[in-house]
Amino acid sequence: MNTRKRHRSIAVVLALFITPFFGMLDVGRAWRALVYLLLTFASMGLVFWLAARGHWPGGIDWSVLPALIGIAGSIDSYRIARRYKDEFSGPWYTRWVGLAGILVSMALVAICIRALVVEPYRIPSTSMAPTLVVGDFIVVNKFRYGLRLPLVHYKLVDNAQPMRGDVVVFRYPGDPSLSYIKRVIGVSGDTVAYRAKRLRLNGEEVQVEILGELSYDEAGGNMVTAVIFTEQLSGLLHSILIHPDAPVIQLAGVRAFPYRDQCTYDEGGFECTVPPGHYFVMGDNRDRTSDSRYWGFVPEKNIAGKAVMIWWNEEEPRRTGRSIK
Repeated sequence: MNTRKRHRSIAVVLALFITPFFGMLDVGRAWRALVYLLLTFASMGLVFWLAARGHWPGGIDWSVLPALIGIAGSIDSYRIARRYKDEFSGPWYTRWVGLAGILVSMALVAICIRALVVEPYRIPSTSMAPTLVVGDFIVVNKFRYGLRLPLVHYKLVDNAQPMRGDVVVFRYPGDPSLSYIKRVIGVSGDTVAYRAKRLRLNGEEVQVEILGELSYDEAGGNMVTAVIFTEQLSGLLHSILIHPDAPVIQLAGVRAFPYRDQCTYDEGGFECTVPPGHYFVMGDNRDRTSDSRYWGFVPEKNIAGKAVMIWWNEEEPRRTGRSIK
């Protein structure tokens, strides 16, 4: 047991700016700390449940309810701490070293989960519209294609390989410090061709069906209209956008890249054969994306994970919980 005075301000700061869990630990209330921790997670779950069903107002952040739990916890922590005007005897976790140890342990667990298992990613552009829109926060399954060591990206466990149609997050070959998200179109050995705004894979035209038109805001507030198609790639359906007036390919934008000799370009389109250990990726917004057509193939070692779910969009909360196909 440890004897020292409880400072009300410390308990409030811990509860308000970290979580009520730590505010309650500071004043020696372990069971109450656990209750507040469960309430915090439950409030997050409630927000996402309401948002997925269209009952959460747009423009309101998901953290509002957890923040209210934090405020209630800080008031509760203050109320309990001020009872101890003199000395206080409490278990090991009421000491600074105990609190710091618990905080560091929880942070390390969170870092390991983010580095090895799942990671959040925010969609910054319209290149994957209509599948993903600006402001979508998504969950990336980093373990789907294997277990890699952080920083060095050495693969320890090989679970599976990306398949045609998968939406993947990867380190951009031109600058590995940047993360890109695109759809896998071709795998090693595939021949990918794109002419007259139609995709051909290994000599066969990929089936599409027109759905209608979509108007959306581009960067800078410009409203543009495109045609929505469903595209069937390896038996999987997904939506794409085509801008009828845009060129099939902008030859001036094609750069030099490894295995450039595996591709041929002309005004009508291109054809590429995917080299071993690489992938050919494209954005779903076909005429508003920079992808493998322009900067080349994605090495297998650059693949970070598979995009699996939208977990939040502040302007369109109804998108919460949608699987990414």
